[in-house]
Amino acid sequence: MQALHSPLQARVVHWLVVPGDTVRAGDVVLILEAMKMEHELRAEGDGCVQTLCVAIDELVQAGDLLMELQPPGSTHDRLPPSALSRSGAPDPGPRADLQGLHARERFTLDEARPAAVQRRHSQGQRTARENIADLCDAGSFIEYGALAVAAQRSRRSEEDLIANTPADGIVTGIGSINGPLFSGQPRAADAPDPARAVVLAYDATVLAGTQGMRNHAKTDRLLGIAFEQRLPVVLLAEGGGGRPGDTDMPIVAGLHTPTFASFARLSGQVPVVGVVSGRCFAGNAALLGCCDAIIATRRSNIGMGGPAMVEGGGLGVFPPEAIGPSDVQHANGVIDLLVEDDAEAVRVARHYLSFFQGRCADWTAPDPAVLRDAVPENRLRAYDSRVVMQALADEGSLLPLRTGFGLGVHTALARLEGRPVGMLANNPQHLGGAIDADAADKAARFLQLCDAHGLPVISLVDTPGFMVGPDTERQAQVRHVSRLFVVSAQLRVPVFSVVLRKGYGLGAMGMAAGSFHAPVFTVAWPTGEFGAMGLEGAVRLGYRQELTAVPEGAARDALFEQLVAQQYANGAAIQMATTLEIDAVIDPAATRPWLVRGLAGARIAAARAGRFIDPW
Repeated sequence: MQALHSPLQARVVHWLVVPGDTVRAGDVVLILEAMKMEHELRAEGDGCVQTLCVAIDELVQAGDLLMELQPPGSTHDRLPPSALSRSGAPDPGPRADLQGLHARERFTLDEARPAAVQRRHSQGQRTARENIADLCDAGSFIEYGALAVAAQRSRRSEEDLIANTPADGIVTGIGSINGPLFSGQPRAADAPDPARAVVLAYDATVLAGTQGMRNHAKTDRLLGIAFEQRLPVVLLAEGGGGRPGDTDMPIVAGLHTPTFASFARLSGQVPVVGVVSGRCFAGNAALLGCCDAIIATRRSNIGMGGPAMVEGGGLGVFPPEAIGPSDVQHANGVIDLLVEDDAEAVRVARHYLSFFQGRCADWTAPDPAVLRDAVPENRLRAYDSRVVMQALADEGSLLPLRTGFGLGVHTALARLEGRPVGMLANNPQHLGGAIDADAADKAARFLQLCDAHGLPVISLVDTPGFMVGPDTERQAQVRHVSRLFVVSAQLRVPVFSVVLRKGYGLGAMGMAAGSFHAPVFTVAWPTGEFGAMGLEGAVRLGYRQELTAVPEGAARDALFEQLVAQQYANGAAIQMATTLEIDAVIDPAATRPWLVRGLAGARIAAARAGRFIDPW
């Protein structure tokens, strides 16, 4: 005889068998209730029910006998099939609670709002969810707060809110970005997946992508996780700023909202990249401006105030397209990467983020022979220094930043043998490579970006120095160019300096982290030329007495040219190397091997607390 005993103190709620029933092991035979929770009791073996020892509503103690079961074979050879299902009841089909969830989830999807999606597509744009699907590796995105609706229950029905304010206008979650690129690389067992990232995507099809109360709460939740777990953040920032229509919160202005401080706190702690397609105003733009890099489509408009705010301030009536168009914001340095459309914006965002996710195993080196002819033999001939950057970086890796602003300096992210680095170069095609205020700001902020996220810096020098003159000084040149020295003095990442041609004065020192001996190495190509200042100016100042002693005309001109030629000879790269002011003169084709070997032996110091990246 088999016995079934009570496992706990409880009340008998329901018997599912009667004497004479056959049961199989695992069949539910009895329901007990304890502390308002029902507990299923199952048969421990096959058999025929002989005796039910307790009645409905009877209280039992742990260990009490509940039922006796006659084992099969003791009274007959075969046991008839059990009439009970394994759960103790016939299969009821799909559960009501699961059906309700699936029905509710459908309202969060694009398919639930075909008209809104069609409008979006007709404008040449994708939805927030379409962009996330393209940004994140397939099946990797987990969404937080999908069931949120706008805080407007006092003025709108629940059905209206569910249908028209899904996710309260922002899709938030964590996904994998570039996972396949790094999946084959070994890492410590307790190391996080370098591809995981927080994604915040304002949905312009929902209340114009404005920032509501629950919208902010969702954002704050993910920003907290990003900070605690040190996850990169991708912000798709399109939207109209603060939303005045939320009525369910007992607040006046909402100026205590922590979102902006929480977002800004991430600066220098984790990579933060912003993406804009369309209109981005007010609060959305404030978050965008805190990003390390901004990627924007040509159809974008970015401004700290939209048309309504401008008009409300009595500043005139303007269409949205007149406020912060992409050509303006690219030229003034707000936009780092200007792209054609949503698809390119997402592709570039993935590329940008990859530089902060580790080293790639697969890479292809460019032809080094290109470098030998990159700088013209004619020392007065301008050239494109971006050719040098391209010829040093792994093929397909170079990503120029802030290309519309500070044209005197090129800045880019790149890889050398799979290792991410920052690369900057003077631009001889703009002001002869002289560094003006905008170029200095651009270079200094780029150094901050590389330093914050541990990217070694390669500096390609070809500059006659800092820009000078009355007009230049009206631009606060003294303060702007000094940023190069102050920022460089705080760097924790190694710097490698290569002088391509001109290395003159304070400007060249600023490009070399403040001193030619500050980098791990400073080398020059044979085309290198050096001086404390421009050599023509040095001759006019240093040899004024000798020049004025010669009558003005051909004789004085000949003496001047002779003295300048002598200065050029004295300042040639090989001469500089003999005095140990630079470390070596190298074949341009050997530049990449020099850099690779230098990177292999260079150390990146630990990050210091309180570091941030200047928004400008």
